Amino acid sequence: MTITQYFTATTLDGFIADPDNSLSWLFEVESEGGAPPFGEFFAGVGAFVMGATTYEWVYAHESLAESPEKWAEWYGEIPAWVFTHRELPVVPGAPIHFVQGDVRPVHEAMVAAAAGKNVWVVGGGELAGAFADAGLLDELILSVAPVTLGAGAPLLPRRLSSKRLRLTSARAAGQFAALTYSVGAPGPG
Repeated sequence: MTITQYFTATTLDGFIADPDNSLSWLFEVESEGGAPPFGEFFAGVGAFVMGATTYEWVYAHESLAESPEKWAEWYGEIPAWVFTHRELPVVPGAPIHFVQGDVRPVHEAMVAAAAGKNVWVVGGGELAGAFADAGLLDELILSVAPVTLGAGAPLLPRRLSSKRLRLTSARAAGQFAALTYSVGAPGPG
């Protein structure tokens, strides 16, 4: 059964990127023995989605304009969806769909494309929140880094009450705290 997972790293104070949308803070943390290795996690992914800011960061950070083959090295032929309200550069040959609007029909298409594997919500937090608001987010997989930023892009810029979140796993993973929560459906009203 396909589940939709928001798998990300976050700071102790709940930010996924600094005020300049950079992840440099994350790469400064010793990661040996860290949370689930990306390859192990990604092996279960059949489709993924990200917001425009996340896509732009990946595009720039990985120099995809000069080296578009890096997309395939990282993600293979797994289809991706990017939510955006602006025109973004395209990675030639990559199975990327640029979309906007309601997450529900896009989620339906992603689940179909995933063919029984999971859907990964890469980020950002607002997009993950939209999936949670629609009752389409099943799991949070968080690698909490021993870093504080004081400001930046929030993990989830909305309230999810403890009634919706259930801790299913917690462990030390090197310098990280690896936390997994199941996410329940939104309540009435």
